[in-house]
Amino acid sequence: MDMRYYQGTGRRKTAVARVRLFPGGEGEILINGRTLDDYFGQRAIYRRKIWAPLQLTEMQDQLNVSIIVRGGGISGQAGAIRHGIARALLHMDESLRPPLKKAGFLTRDPRVKERKKPGLKRARKRPTYTKR
Repeated sequence: MDMRYYQGTGRRKTAVARVRLFPGGEGEILINGRTLDDYFGQRAIYRRKIWAPLQLTEMQDQLNVSIIVRGGGISGQAGAIRHGIARALLHMDESLRPPLKKAGFLTRDPRVKERKKPGLKRARKRPTYTKR
């Protein structure tokens, strides 16, 4: 069964990315209707993070990618997009699982901001102790 697109959902911190891979493309990535360079600007680290699963599977110039990402900051969104692309690639071709798993792209990063506790200034910072 040949589908029009393959979908994957990626999450990181509070960011959620819905990724669609369109086979037969030329490697165009659109994030919320904007190009990759337009969305992340001069930050090459985020662009490399997003391209990583496509380069690992050597599909960077065979697919067009459409992404809708909501929530979180710029770093969380980049991580969510990478996770979503890896899951969509897996949906497209199950034989890509071993390299994606080995690279750690299929594992959802569970780290989130720790909540502030009562009596403390932040999550762990205590008020200054004064003896007198």
